[in-house]
Parts: sequence; C-alpha cells; structure tokens
Amino acid sequence: QGQADEEDLALARDASPFYLKLSESLLKESPGNLKLAQSVASGFTQYAYAFVASEAERLTATDAKQAHALNERARRMYLRAHRHAMTALELSSPGFKARMMQAKAPLDTVLRPEQVGLAYWAAASWGAAIALSTDDPDTVADLPAVVRLATWAAHTDPTHGHGALASLMGTLEAARPGGSVAKASQWFDQAIALAAGTQAAPYVAKAEAIAQPGGDRPEFERLLGLALAASAGRPDMSNQVMRTRAQWLLGMADDLF
Repeated sequence: QGQADEEDLALARDASPFYLKLSESLLKESPGNLKLAQSVASGFTQYAYAFVASEAERLTATDAKQAHALNERARRMYLRAHRHAMTALELSSPGFKARMMQAKAPLDTVLRPEQVGLAYWAAASWGAAIALSTDDPDTVADLPAVVRLATWAAHTDPTHGHGALASLMGTLEAARPGGSVAKASQWFDQAIALAAGTQAAPYVAKAEAIAQPGGDRPEFERLLGLALAASAGRPDMSNQVMRTRAQWLLGMADDLF
C-alpha cells in the first residue's frame, strides 16, 4: 500500500475505504492469516496517519473541536489495526499477548520470520494510538509493552521494511521515559542507511524526534530537505505522504522553534 506507485494522494484516500473494508471482511473469515492480517493492520494504520491524524494536526490552530474529533477517529483506527494484528499473532502463537505484557519478559525473544511484519504494524499502530492518548494514563502505561514488541521484531530482523522497523525503534527510544537520544539517533541513522536514500520517512522521523525537541533548527531543516529529495526520487505513496508532511513542517518551523 505505502509502496504503491500512486502520486495522487486524494485518489488514494478516496479508494482506500473500500479496500480496507473488503480486506477486513476477508480477515474475519480467516483471522489467523498472517499476510492478510498484516495487510489490514498496515492499511488502517497508514490511512489513519496519512489522512486523519495529519489533517487533525493542520486544523489544531484554527478548529480545535474538529481537530479533536479527527484525532479520536485516528486513535480508534490505530487501535482497530492493533487488534487485528494482535489477534493474528495470538492465533499463530497462543499465549503471545500474555508473554508480551509481562514487564520482565526477555527483550531478546526472537519471533518467527513470518511474524515480524505483523509485529511491526502491531507496535506501530499501538504506539500511534498512545501518542494520541496522553490524557489516558492506562493507555500510556502500555508504552513499555510496545517497545518490547518492536524489540522482539528487531531481534529477528532489524532490517525489516528497508529501515521502517529501525525508524520505529528510534521513535520509541526517543519517546519512552529515560530513553537515550544517542541510541535513538543510531536507530534513525540505521534506518536511513537501510533505505539508501529512497525513503523520506526516516528523515522526517529523525527531524521530529531528535532535531525538533533538541531545538536544532538547522538540523531539522536539513533533514526535511533530505526527505524532500528522497521523495522526489521515488514518488510512491509513502514518500508522497512524507513529502507533504515535510513541506508542512518546514512551513511551521517558525512556530515549532
């Protein structure tokens, strides 16, 4: 989905609901199908991020009520994606969720290769939902479990998604209490190297997670410039979404700094 060669984001937005509902109905008939569950989880997560949560951010300054409604919709979609992913993981490995929720569960657990993509989307959607639930302590308290799940996936295949998993690890490291900025930067740099300059997402993620909180506007703008260059070289849907975000962030730089 995100790698599809589609430059018209409005067309992708309009076409996605039918695809998502169709895929979800098929998954209900075969909930243990890992590839189908991964497709559904990734689809809902990407749709919520690209077309709902991002629009909420843009409206925050001008229409707080509508922005809140969109954020709630995005949060529900993230949790929907997470439920589908976790159901499939549980069916493929009974007791998976209980082990994941144990605070002292070993971080070097290795997943089966076919579970890595699903675990990635389960963690990404869950983390995104938590980011929109800062007023809900019970939800925020699940962040260590998100980190644990992503770490399990990284132990199996740290190169997953041409750097997508490494970028998620960087975002989680930067966000978790007591996280290391240096370690997060290493993850982002690994993601950038794995993408070999073809993906805008890790540049945008590093700009938002490292440069912006650190008050480093020159680095923030440099990374976003690299994101724009990467998206121009490969205009798939993911890059177009990130290109739009990079342009918006650059336009907001005076307010962000």
